[in-house]
Amino acid sequence: MRQVKAFGRVVTFVLVFISNLAHSHDGHKDEDIVLKDLGNLGEVNFDISCDAETQKAFNTGLGLLHHMMYAQAEQLFQKWIAQKTECAMLYWGHSMSLFHPLWPDKITKDALTHGLQALTTAQKLHKSQREQAYISAAITYYENWQNIPEKARVKAWANAHTKLYKDYPNDIDATAFYALSLLVMASPKDKTFSTNKDAGEILSAIIDKHPLHPGAIHYSIHAYDNPALAKLGLKPARAYDKIAPEVPHALHMPTHIFVRLGEWQDAINWNTRSATAALKYPTKASTSMHYVHALDYKIYGLLQLGEKQKALETLRAIEPHHPIQNTFPAAYALAAMPARIGLEQKQWLQASQLKTRHPSYISWEKFPQVEAITYFARGIGSARSNNPQRAKESLTMLDQLYIKTQTTSPNYWAVLVDAQRKAVKAWIYFSQGKPQQALALLKEAAIIEDSVDKNPVTPGSVLPIRELLADMYAKTGNLDAAKTAYTMSLATSPNRRYSQHGLLSLATQ
Repeated sequence: MRQVKAFGRVVTFVLVFISNLAHSHDGHKDEDIVLKDLGNLGEVNFDISCDAETQKAFNTGLGLLHHMMYAQAEQLFQKWIAQKTECAMLYWGHSMSLFHPLWPDKITKDALTHGLQALTTAQKLHKSQREQAYISAAITYYENWQNIPEKARVKAWANAHTKLYKDYPNDIDATAFYALSLLVMASPKDKTFSTNKDAGEILSAIIDKHPLHPGAIHYSIHAYDNPALAKLGLKPARAYDKIAPEVPHALHMPTHIFVRLGEWQDAINWNTRSATAALKYPTKASTSMHYVHALDYKIYGLLQLGEKQKALETLRAIEPHHPIQNTFPAAYALAAMPARIGLEQKQWLQASQLKTRHPSYISWEKFPQVEAITYFARGIGSARSNNPQRAKESLTMLDQLYIKTQTTSPNYWAVLVDAQRKAVKAWIYFSQGKPQQALALLKEAAIIEDSVDKNPVTPGSVLPIRELLADMYAKTGNLDAAKTAYTMSLATSPNRRYSQHGLLSLATQ
């Protein structure tokens, strides 16, 4: 009798969880995000204690997780949970589709509730010891989320995956998730990127034996997305073409490596594909943020090839697709693209006249570090096109945005806004005939900007301050210092057109 009652409680719990699936979170219930044809997602072979049909579906879902196709994975696991209520690992997959460890988005309370419910259900179902280990690792992130801070839960999740890896050293997916956890916990202060290198080497060992494993390839690209290791990422970036599904993030991801190495045509081609794919997946009646994110990278590549007209056409092509999803990545791209076009082309007057808070439906008040991009461009453009009053107005706004950013991101974005405001002030000094003060402040700004690596949301600075410093040196007649500054810029941003042309112009003087 006790066994019957216990079974009844499990069935009741499962049915309650399934009923809750009808209440999807974050717009993920949109039919548009369901892929009709998944195509080749790579090779995933994860044995679970469920029937053959469910096994095949689970491997597809795990492949989607490795590709970071989280919305699609969520839909797939929901569908199969409704059909195969007693398969524990389907609930694990559902919980993992809600957690995006490397993404800048913030998980919602609704998602945390659903994730914990899924894992609680999984705990009550039959499973192997290995499956229990995966479920236990996922629980460390969701358990007691109301009281434990996000950072502490992420650390617990990473520690759990270290244990999972040690307990199952021959498990390909445990190894891949362990490498992912290393990347999540890597210190941004480590300029040698030693943890990233360790993760890359672990993933490389998987690729040698299983060259089509999506997690090994995808996470490798993330591991090598930094100036010190970017060359190591070229092989997995090119390998991704064999298994990259036609969805925005997967098609965009290799370009993180391409822009690091100045492979502009590859960056343009892949981001064109990514933007096209993004239009197939609207979110809550808005165009996906992935659309403009990809186009920012594309415009950056076009400008490096001197394709100004194509860059302008790309920017204009966005107009029919408003509104864009109101998120930080979308806000960044919408501010950065017009600023890049003006600054990269040294169209100072054009840069000085950039529209502010455009488009108006974006919640700019939430993103002071993004709004700062516009005022940085307007300030530099104004100072360099003989409009000191507008430059000072931009500087005043940058000072205010710096104070706001110190509250939201004191260790990263505030650092960059500080560098931007110092750069604008330096060019104001220069326009006032104070070259020594200008150079001293601009050198300081360049050092500040160089102290942090670029964020994945951007292909690169809208205009590196090191290049502005080179310009100023050239204008004061210090050609050797100008050459050094341009060369330093190229060391971290290979094949940048602005620095290359700067060096060529010095050679003719």
